[in-house]
This record gives sequence, structure tokens and C-alpha cells, in this order.
Amino acid sequence: MDDLSIVAVLGGFWLFHLLAVVSPGPSLIIVTQTSISVSRRAGVANALGFGVGSIIWAFAAIFGLGILFTALPWVYVIVKTAGALYLIFLASKLLRSDGIVDAVGSQGAVAVTSLEAFNKGLAIQLSNPKVVIFMGSILTTLLPQSPSPLLLAWVLTIIFLNEFIWYSLVATMFSIRRVREPYAKVSKVVDRVAGLLLGALGVRILSQ
Repeated sequence: MDDLSIVAVLGGFWLFHLLAVVSPGPSLIIVTQTSISVSRRAGVANALGFGVGSIIWAFAAIFGLGILFTALPWVYVIVKTAGALYLIFLASKLLRSDGIVDAVGSQGAVAVTSLEAFNKGLAIQLSNPKVVIFMGSILTTLLPQSPSPLLLAWVLTIIFLNEFIWYSLVATMFSIRRVREPYAKVSKVVDRVAGLLLGALGVRILSQ
């Protein structure tokens, strides 16, 4: 492929993947709730976890995990069930939360380390094995049949940056003081809504 063709392929992939990233889902729920109730740093750590999780699924797609899921459906069922149960577990914690006053420290924010926030973001991203099917479909559709290692490196970079930059922007927006202060008054309701949404996503994954 010449340079112009590579740019066109990468541009199409970037746009298609970005549209998928910005669509509402569990990642958006978690980073919003974390950024408002904890801090921007924790939200950005979530975003870093999302980016790393996406790269893991992309590697899985490149090396044929989607084919394995098709050939051995029970493996897919096990991974899907584990992911769905994790979402339901998070939902139950939010539904039982007392809002921002639950585990609030002296600084007025929930005590969560950056590593904990990163791990949560990573686990959320890995909780839905359908991502590897999606990755496999767009990689097959938009990339040439035998992409070069350099092209794959660019694809992985785009995947990571789309996830990390978008959710870092979301984290920054929802960590603004003017957003955080009103949130304290309705945090319990917001946590309940977030819990219901995550629970519904988990149940939906289980039922599919």
C-alpha cells in the first residue's frame, strides 16, 4: 500500500472506532460517576484502563480470539457470563451506595487510588467479550487482508488514543467544581440510576 492509501485506511478506521467509543455504554457511566464523586485524576485513570483494555481486545481480535469464540461457543459463554456478572456486581454496589457521603474522606472525595480506578476501568472494558467480535469485524472490514506490522501498530495506537483521550475529556468535564457541588445533593439518586443502567447492561449481556 502507498502512503496515501494507508492514510485513507487509518482515517476511516479512526472515524469508525471513534463513533463506537463515544456511544453511551458502561464506560461512560463509570467514568462520569468516578469523576464527579472522586476526582478528575481517578476518572483519567479509568480512561487509561479503558485504553489498555481496548488494546487487549484488539490483540485478541488480531490473533483470532473471535474465531475461537465461534468455534467453541462455550468459551464465549463463560467469558460473557463472567463479564456480565461483574457489571451486575458493580451495579449492586451503586444501588446500595449512600451517595457521595459514602466513604467520603476529609478532603470531601471518595478515597480511591489511581491504581484502583485504573483496574476498575480495565475490568469494565474487559467485561464485555462482544468487544473482540466488534474489533474483529472492523479490522477485517477496514484493513487490508495482510496488514503490515507498522499498519497494525498505528491501528493499536488509534484504538488506545480514541479511548483514552475521549474519556479523559469526559473525566475533566465532569470533575469541574460547578458540576461536582450540585452532584453532592443528588448523588444518591445518580448512583441509583447508574446502578440500574449497569445492571440492565449486565442482564442484557447474559440474555444474549
